[in-house]
Amino acid sequence: MSFMDLFWIIMLMTAFQPVISQRMLEYARQRKIAEIERKRGSRVIALVHRQETMRLFGFPLVKYIDIQDSEEILRAVHMTDREVPLDLILHTPGGLVLAAMQIARAIKQHPGKVTVHVPHYAMSGGTLIALAADEIVLSEHAVLGPVDPQLGDLPAASLLKVVEEKPVKDVEDRTLVLADVGRKAVTQVREAVEELLRGRLPDDQAAAVAEKLATGTWTHDFPITAEHARQLGLPVRTDIDPDVLELMTLYPQPVRTLPSVEYLPGWRKGAESRPSAGRSE
Repeated sequence: MSFMDLFWIIMLMTAFQPVISQRMLEYARQRKIAEIERKRGSRVIALVHRQETMRLFGFPLVKYIDIQDSEEILRAVHMTDREVPLDLILHTPGGLVLAAMQIARAIKQHPGKVTVHVPHYAMSGGTLIALAADEIVLSEHAVLGPVDPQLGDLPAASLLKVVEEKPVKDVEDRTLVLADVGRKAVTQVREAVEELLRGRLPDDQAAAVAEKLATGTWTHDFPITAEHARQLGLPVRTDIDPDVLELMTLYPQPVRTLPSVEYLPGWRKGAESRPSAGRSE
């Protein structure tokens, strides 16, 4: 074998290695999902958003809940027998209210028990979906978030305050228009939260929760812990299935040049540290 033959073989192996690795990862995820389904006797649906990187230019792309996600989940729900429980695994920063509400209404109307599992976080639209479940299972430090609508990069509730606190003559026309849209958005989301909680909480409690979550009580990235969620009256547990956490390891972030977190795996007090380094990205 000549040097050039060896060179081209190495080049081909290098080119196909990411594709092979991706296929192996997909197969591992499918096996783990099938294992969870067998153990729980349920249909498992994973909605996991990771930061992705374009192969050619390396630009980071943040994934969020969109119409394609809602179409896929609605299809999966419709394909599931009515009495079969649903286990929805959520890991998302949020996304489109339309898409999130389509998913939420679909799982709320499913006759079988619906459990939402949150390994790390389900913010904004992810929380909307979680509110529709019969039960929410968080890991110990996982969080939900407020669902107050955002108009671009501006909180709708804050736009309303600007208009309320300043004379109209001192407010730009664009701000007035945005505030009008914001008022409608806040009302719509508050009513949507009440709809999702109806039948799970008393009407007055559902209205109070909707008011807190949808009207700008907190900043949009405020972390609602399990304890805080319980105080709101949400059906939250923290004994998340280890298999769900293991499934999350099969959704890795794109590899960085240098890891942001490093540690030695398997360390326990009194035990010898292993020589190989583990990493979490």
